[in-house]
Amino acid sequence: MLNITLPDGSVREVAPGTTPADIAAAIGPGLAKAAIAARVDGELRDIMRPLDRDAHLALVTNRDEADALELARHDFAHVLAEAVQHLFPGTQITFGPSTDDGFYYDFAPAPDRGPFTDEDLPAIEAEMRRIIAANKPLIRKEIDRETLIAQWTAQGETFKAQWAAELSGDEPLTVYHSGDGWYDMCRGPHLASTGRLDPQAFKLTRVSGAYWRGDQKNAMLSRIYGTGWLNKKQLQEHQTRLEEAAKRDHRKIGQEMDLFHLQPEAQGSVFWHPKGYMIWRQLEAYMRRRLDAAGYEEVKTPQLMDARQWEQSGHWGKYRENMFVVPDEVPNTDDEGPVLSGEADMMALKPMNCPAHVLIFRQGIKSYRDLPLRLAEFGCCHRNEAHGALHGIMRVRQFTQDDAHIFVRADQLVDEVKAFCDLLDVIYKDLGFDNYAIKLALRPEKRFGSDEMWDWSEQSLRDAVAQAGRATEAYGWEELEGEGAFYAPKLEFHLTDAIGRTWQCGTLQTDTVLPERLDASYVGEDGSRHRPIMLHRAILGTFERFLGILIEHHAGRFPLWLAPVQAVVATIVSDADDYAIQVVDRLKAAGIRAELDVRNEKINYKVREHSLAKVPNLLVVGRREAEEGKVALRVLGSEGQTILSLEDVISRLANEATPPDMR
Repeated sequence: MLNITLPDGSVREVAPGTTPADIAAAIGPGLAKAAIAARVDGELRDIMRPLDRDAHLALVTNRDEADALELARHDFAHVLAEAVQHLFPGTQITFGPSTDDGFYYDFAPAPDRGPFTDEDLPAIEAEMRRIIAANKPLIRKEIDRETLIAQWTAQGETFKAQWAAELSGDEPLTVYHSGDGWYDMCRGPHLASTGRLDPQAFKLTRVSGAYWRGDQKNAMLSRIYGTGWLNKKQLQEHQTRLEEAAKRDHRKIGQEMDLFHLQPEAQGSVFWHPKGYMIWRQLEAYMRRRLDAAGYEEVKTPQLMDARQWEQSGHWGKYRENMFVVPDEVPNTDDEGPVLSGEADMMALKPMNCPAHVLIFRQGIKSYRDLPLRLAEFGCCHRNEAHGALHGIMRVRQFTQDDAHIFVRADQLVDEVKAFCDLLDVIYKDLGFDNYAIKLALRPEKRFGSDEMWDWSEQSLRDAVAQAGRATEAYGWEELEGEGAFYAPKLEFHLTDAIGRTWQCGTLQTDTVLPERLDASYVGEDGSRHRPIMLHRAILGTFERFLGILIEHHAGRFPLWLAPVQAVVATIVSDADDYAIQVVDRLKAAGIRAELDVRNEKINYKVREHSLAKVPNLLVVGRREAEEGKVALRVLGSEGQTILSLEDVISRLANEATPPDMR
């Protein structure tokens, strides 16, 4: 008999071969109906998979939403693959994982058919619903590797055969049968049957191209995406979020507000227009004031450095494929012959600022009394992102980091991390982000440094966040195994925006590796040399991406201090033009960014146009306003207008336009 320990500590004796479903049924019919999977010694498993050893067992229901969604999305992907092969014989299947909000599957269409298109999706959805309604049992079977490879090969499934041959280990592989027919190779787990899925809780969304194994040298496949949920209500809520996200798309709003543009001649680089760059300037000035007050010293470092410097820092070996490499030679100017000799030393555009900041630290002798030393830089960096990965101003090749590196002694580390957490908290709240989560990314498998160093670094960050009062559920505290940088663990700060999406922006990493590799040291109280600890930290992350997040969070309706144009003075009749000019001059003298609109257009047209451009305040003037020294104030998003004296309007707008750190 097996001893199965339940979450309440009770132990049940069961025969080998008993399934978690059997135990759920023995506990009660309600649980038998609700249970969809099981955790066996922490491992998520099929509810119909027999138990073969003493174990701790926890039954999973839809209330365990993270597990339930993972299972449902995995099953939707399998049902999608089965549906496509039923409808389009000759299609080869590859693989199809779950995603953050759904699933996808990659297919190799039959040669005579051509790639799938969005027009195929309705028929595939209908077939998926038929398979779900059939309530086919999903049956796990182990199969010998060579046997499975032979089966895939005989069926013409060359991608599956290749994948099976390359999987590591000698253990048998697992497949899941849908009823008695269709099957796919998969580790699982799965729901007990297709009927456990809600047929109204998924939607196929789009088709795109994808290379086999993500390598452009391999065959092009058709990737079908879908979104999947536990019930129809969740799907509808997700679709509503997508509709709202589309309205807030920073590319759309950026065009409406004339903030920036992108074009193929500068892939992944942003052309900032005057209004967009005004937002940048206001944000940069705000950040500079906050950093000055927090004791940072601003520096500026070179864009281009010798490859030998990057070799010494370790980035050349770990990060070279993401760097723009430049030969250190004068190009050939003759029409004949190659432009470059191929024999020059290599240089690289910096993808990050940290090695250069170490070089500044090394200039002159540093004492223990000089620490902590906080070096900040709004540093322009370049990373060689794939064209397909670029996305508006959120994912670019040229970007500016709000970067800083803090050199500290070991005894200063916890206090410095606490101070950083406090600074970040103030900045996020000033920018309209009241909710954010803190996560600790722990050591990756491939890393520099000793286990002792990693133990100490990870524990120091834990202690600092705890002492700052933020290692709590309210701050979403979580530890992420294996997600640290190759040289250091890191704190990640994840913002939640106005429609519930999360964005990882701020980071803080403790690093003892780079000071060692670049020979940074200070003279301690004992007169000998010591290595500083280097804290890599950012709050916004990059200006480009953070501005994209700000645009979408505020839907273009920025706080007045950030708005590129804070007020427009618009005339109803030409007789009021001179007064309108005086109003604009008075507003500008008070430090308010104001523009004049005296075009020969109807006032309703002007109101609509400036509302679309997200102008926060429209000051309308006509003959009466000119005679009485007043304005009609229309605030973006509100109904109607308020008649105020010009002095009152200036006082009101000047107060609202004051940055939060200067109030």
